[in-house]
Amino acid sequence: MAASKGPQPASDGSPKGPHTGSDGSPKGPHTCPDGSPKGPLDGLIVLDLSRILAGPTCTQVLGDMGATIIKIEHPERGDDTRTWGPPFATGDDGQPTDLSSYFMSTNRNKLSVAVDIATPEGQAIIRQIAARADIVIENFKPGGLDKYQLDHGTILNAHPSLIYCSISGYGQTGPNRNKPGYDLMAQGYSGIMSLTGEADGAPVKVAVGIADVVTGMYAAVGILAALHHRTQTGQGQHIDLSLVDTSLAWMINEGVAHLTTGKPRQRRGNQHATIVPYQTFACADGFVLVAVGNNLQYARFCDFLGRPDLATDPRFATNPARLEHRDTLIPILEALMAAQSQADIVNGLEARKVPVGPVHTVEQAFASDQAQAREMRIDLPKAGINR
Repeated sequence: MAASKGPQPASDGSPKGPHTGSDGSPKGPHTCPDGSPKGPLDGLIVLDLSRILAGPTCTQVLGDMGATIIKIEHPERGDDTRTWGPPFATGDDGQPTDLSSYFMSTNRNKLSVAVDIATPEGQAIIRQIAARADIVIENFKPGGLDKYQLDHGTILNAHPSLIYCSISGYGQTGPNRNKPGYDLMAQGYSGIMSLTGEADGAPVKVAVGIADVVTGMYAAVGILAALHHRTQTGQGQHIDLSLVDTSLAWMINEGVAHLTTGKPRQRRGNQHATIVPYQTFACADGFVLVAVGNNLQYARFCDFLGRPDLATDPRFATNPARLEHRDTLIPILEALMAAQSQADIVNGLEARKVPVGPVHTVEQAFASDQAQAREMRIDLPKAGINR
């Protein structure tokens, strides 16, 4: 990353750029990428010491809600994800830049400031920004900021009303606190990978960095709660979040099922652990999802398939019975679905009020009428300038 891509420090060491004044304070109205008015967090300043995915996800959410995000990056390397490509963003000349699409996915609405945190000068800049900030977020290994005296204890002692959020692989406490943690390790450690994939196959990770993303969302929720607490009491907070804690938390019914029974949980591919049929089915031109949530929906599903007898068969008439005889029922349903087109299945089941949907490719998902109606695509003004 070239330092010129982000706001540069002013002569006194404070950040300076197109959205900051000579003293480093933010200036100018905040607008969302689509030009909409200021958000509910307008006026709040976030010092972002995080990188890669979890922390940047959190600060992007806060930025989208109007907060001013001052993202600290190494003068030479920048955020690791700037080079995580291809694909890379395209410049005005139509050629790829050195800015990855990965970086752009979680770093809009931010001011990037080049600071070497390992130097006394860099540390002084960070302290100056922290003195004006409302929120600090970092994802160093626990204790990693102690040597710079930028740890939560030191910063909160100087600024008791500050909200300081720490994200790490395993948390600030516990026997694994000093281990590095990435999304992949969190998915494996938490048990979610053991339940993902086909029953007779290897454990599979979720396609995107879901542990990072959900941790970032939890961090945003925690920060909003801490802001409310500060409004009431004037006191700041230290928020301690870990990728593994988050991953264990979103095991939800599978985790509670194990705690309730003490029995191991089983990997079932796209099938639901306790509802049948609730899974993907292959059809003539792709795949569909059918999510039968009750016996009435199941009867309508069987009617669509031309097999109303499957709804009255004692082996399949209730969900507990279907669960017990899943291995008998599913092959019958698969054979009935295989010869039909995706459109016929979706239209037919929607007409009968049975939850159903296509399995889209990424291209199909973004091209869908629903995604366009919900304005899920945001175009950045220019590669490298994430407003």
